[in-house]
Amino acid sequence: MGKDVIVACDFAGKKEVFDFLDKFTDVKPFVKIGMELFYAEGPEIVREIKKRGHKIFLDLKLHDIPNTVKKSMAVLSRLDVDMTNLHASGTVAMMEAALEGLTRPDGTRPILIAVTQLTSTSEEKMKEDLLINEPIDKVVMHYASNAKKAGLDGVVCSPLEAEKVHNTCGKDFVTVTPGVRFADGDKGDQVRVMTPADAKAIGSDYIVVGRPITAASDPVAAYKRCVDEFVG
Repeated sequence: MGKDVIVACDFAGKKEVFDFLDKFTDVKPFVKIGMELFYAEGPEIVREIKKRGHKIFLDLKLHDIPNTVKKSMAVLSRLDVDMTNLHASGTVAMMEAALEGLTRPDGTRPILIAVTQLTSTSEEKMKEDLLINEPIDKVVMHYASNAKKAGLDGVVCSPLEAEKVHNTCGKDFVTVTPGVRFADGDKGDQVRVMTPADAKAIGSDYIVVGRPITAASDPVAAYKRCVDEFVG
């Protein structure tokens, strides 16, 4: 599976996302549509962006009883997205049901990945709020193993975890990694960041990049730089 840069289109509405995408005239980036944009504009925004020729990662992180997730994934599969996700903490049964629902009658389906633990969840909060007393690294790898057991294609993880996920689940198990910044860019409130080149070296399959591209003075140049550093 080839490496790619996914641009996080975390915009409030249609105008903002199309103003951004209109800047790209000779290339069609792989884009991520998250909850904010999807809930604001509905499924039609997915169809419109797909018509423009973009691959789409629909980032809705489903988590419900297996039957509900199965039916929801069947609806999402009809939107012709290229990648979607759910929470691994929903159990192996939920992930298996999601895969069944996402698979179309002809056997094709989008890439399906699982979120192990959100990057906002510290080991301390995992223990205090969720009563999970195992080390967070062990939990992440266990959830990744469960995702593989359920037949999923991979997980969302920190770039710092990508190598270990591959060692645990195999090199063909997809790692989709946010938390990537340019070496000379604003790190914001991120303490541990990784450059596109570092993410490539450690084995990330896809990187998700938001503000370093979307908030850049020249988003197209920032995107191309990111692709050059990560894909080569």
